Amino acid sequence: MTAGPTLEATFPSPANGWAKVERYLDTTPGFPAEQYPPGGRGDQDGARLAYFGGVRQPFSGRFLLYSAAGWDTGGHATPVLLVHGANDNADRAWADPGESGSCGATGPAGCPSTGLAQYLAGTGHRVFAIGFAHKHGDNLLQAQAVGDAVALIRARLGVPQVDVVAWSKGEVAARAYVSSVRPAWGRAYAGDVRRLVTLGGPNGGLDYVYAHGWAFSLASWPACGGTANAPSPHLYMTCYGTYTAQPCLGVLPSGGHDCYPGQRQLLARWDGTYGVDGTAQDWWTTYYGGQGVFTSGQGVQAAIDAGSLVGPLQRAGVPAAVRTYLLAGGTADIPGVLNENRGPSDGIVFTRSALDTTGIATVGGTRLLEGLNHLELAWSPEAMAQVDAWLG
Repeated sequence: MTAGPTLEATFPSPANGWAKVERYLDTTPGFPAEQYPPGGRGDQDGARLAYFGGVRQPFSGRFLLYSAAGWDTGGHATPVLLVHGANDNADRAWADPGESGSCGATGPAGCPSTGLAQYLAGTGHRVFAIGFAHKHGDNLLQAQAVGDAVALIRARLGVPQVDVVAWSKGEVAARAYVSSVRPAWGRAYAGDVRRLVTLGGPNGGLDYVYAHGWAFSLASWPACGGTANAPSPHLYMTCYGTYTAQPCLGVLPSGGHDCYPGQRQLLARWDGTYGVDGTAQDWWTTYYGGQGVFTSGQGVQAAIDAGSLVGPLQRAGVPAAVRTYLLAGGTADIPGVLNENRGPSDGIVFTRSALDTTGIATVGGTRLLEGLNHLELAWSPEAMAQVDAWLG
């Protein structure tokens, strides 16, 4: 069998207005079976469960390729690939922001029923989107899937290059692809991306989980009643008087468990710039490591040393031929979320991080949309219009 993406199934009448969805398997030797967090919190659900063949925890060599209406008729020469972020999917991110009932909307209008996929298709773009197997997966593996998707689009349309729009964690996978930051067995960048647009991308990294760690552990730790699909900065935590371990909820790998590798790869220290949330329980030991009153962990620097990609990506650099655009939000007001409030942010990513151009050879443009939070960057009319303008 030839290594690379192999078509496994096609869904011609998918949900959320797509023209079709296809499932592919990359048969390149090297893809591992990634671990999933406990309790089904990271499993595939909704329409994605059907697309992945009913498999709740798909193999990381599998990915979905969505085609929007007009994918074969749009007038723009260069097609567009949309890359979603953590704990998300291509349906909610790009075509139906209100699918899960919450999209970060803060105004009276609420969540729209269409998103960037329909918007760009309506302006003549040929639009595609990728769907990842693991919601917090290894960005180096997802970068290979991005490369696969780009190659499939090029072959289908007979074009030399594709534009990539990447949101949040998806920016790291997209940037890893164009920078040829890859596993030893991975394929290098093929020179097939014309423009890269990042939406709230952690270009300068983040330390959100460690700076606000107590809240993360309470939300996710099963022994304390937590169910969120979010990583914990701790290895141990006292819940209702019992000292408990939950190794596959940690940012750091522990005891052979590693369920959130993609989050570790986003880390960078911001304590020297914005400090740490000193009001949180065990804040010092959470961020810097050690035994606290209720928790124990190794701290953010140990996690960075265990595999952050921020430094390697900045050193590798985005090639000069890939004109890159950075869009940031400036309002930390995401409903129902612990918003990042130590400095100017979109609620998740610091503005300075989202607009960090270190290692980007050709910056086509940057923009701060003060009134948008991290989620609104993907579907707000103002944000979508800016993306359209940058794509040209």
